[in-house]
Amino acid sequence: MGARDCTPLLLLLLSFLLFPLGLPVLGAPQRLICDSRVLERYILEAREAENATMGCAEGCSFNENITVPDTKVNFYAWKRMEVQQQALEVWQGLALLSEAILRGQALLANASQPCEALRLHVDKAVSGLRSLTSLLRALGAQKEAIPLPDATPSAAPLRIFTVDALSKLFRIYSNFLRGKLTLYTGEACRRGDR
Repeated sequence: MGARDCTPLLLLLLSFLLFPLGLPVLGAPQRLICDSRVLERYILEAREAENATMGCAEGCSFNENITVPDTKVNFYAWKRMEVQQQALEVWQGLALLSEAILRGQALLANASQPCEALRLHVDKAVSGLRSLTSLLRALGAQKEAIPLPDATPSAAPLRIFTVDALSKLFRIYSNFLRGKLTLYTGEACRRGDR
């Protein structure tokens, strides 16, 4: 087997390595997020992290509060929202959640005796959020999230609150993926199929 014969195999392996890091993958379908199994994988990882930190006391509390998006969804109001407003809320929530997870990662790294299992869950969450951001960008959500010039400023600002423990941060992460992100991607994918 010559070097030329290995090239396709190497490209395939490279794409598998880059995908979890959130980097664009050559040849990946733009609407990969529309495959429910993809989002389910991230939700499963978030739930595993949430479950792993539920009974955790030592090393799971932060010495400061971290701001996170409110994940509650009023389904009646959500269905009445314009697509741009939904996209904006998802982008803002994803950005705030990414900042929160990165801050949690930094606080965990500075802990006196950080637990490797916790660090692994946080690192997976960072990687997952980067991947989800890339997948949403490929779906066109970022373009939809830009408010139109003639749009009324009736959109309510993103609701936020703070958490003081890793278990609460992972609960928010899991709820955000299962709630607003799933609702938005489901609708965006249906719109794209028309």
